[in-house]
Amino acid sequence: MTSDHILSNRLLVRILIAISLMALLMIGMTIGGHMLGKTLAREDFTDETSPLHLIVGQDVLKLPANMLRFASERQSGRQDAVHLALVWPGLQGYSQENAALFTDKNSTDSVIFAEFSQSIMSRDMSGRLEPIYKRLFTGKESPGPGGLTIHELDPKSGYGSEQILTAERKGERPYVVRCILPRDGAPSSSADCQRDIHVGRDLTLLYRFSSRLLDHWADIDKAMVAFADRAIESGNGTQVP
Repeated sequence: MTSDHILSNRLLVRILIAISLMALLMIGMTIGGHMLGKTLAREDFTDETSPLHLIVGQDVLKLPANMLRFASERQSGRQDAVHLALVWPGLQGYSQENAALFTDKNSTDSVIFAEFSQSIMSRDMSGRLEPIYKRLFTGKESPGPGGLTIHELDPKSGYGSEQILTAERKGERPYVVRCILPRDGAPSSSADCQRDIHVGRDLTLLYRFSSRLLDHWADIDKAMVAFADRAIESGNGTQVP
């Protein structure tokens, strides 16, 4: 067997392993997304806006307490991950004025859920399009909301009823988002679409939102990148202990 064949086989094995791990990871994320709508009303939100300095990996985040979903994370110091709930548009945290948006099951397009965590994959969702997702496409494409293209996934890929939606962007990497789109008039959930991007030194920002907001995908992505840039302090000379 030639060295080219050996390298090709090794690359194929690595790709298959990566696809399997991605599928398992994303199944967990999907289940977590479905749970958000059920657990949101039970969470102990606060309208306290005092800033917290949270260390995740090699990055320091400065965030007001009212953006954090979990009371256990509302203390300055090191965290494994930071979970947020943000009102769209504007990306504000919880307040007495907008409290109903966090508990009303009919306000599925009002809140974006986000999570900062240390990156465990070398590529974010846009970076995974070519080496992973495209290998799982069935070839069936259809137009989606906001100029997006909907790609069906191989039923054997492990992604269940999820679909990949993409869009080309001039001067930027392609936009890629994974969704479970409502079928047959079924209502959308508050977290049936999710996208992740690399930010800071070694952070992943995963955010989930309602498929009802897909017409605004470009505005949401731009806003989330800007939000991360404002929140991350380690790029401005802050030392991480």
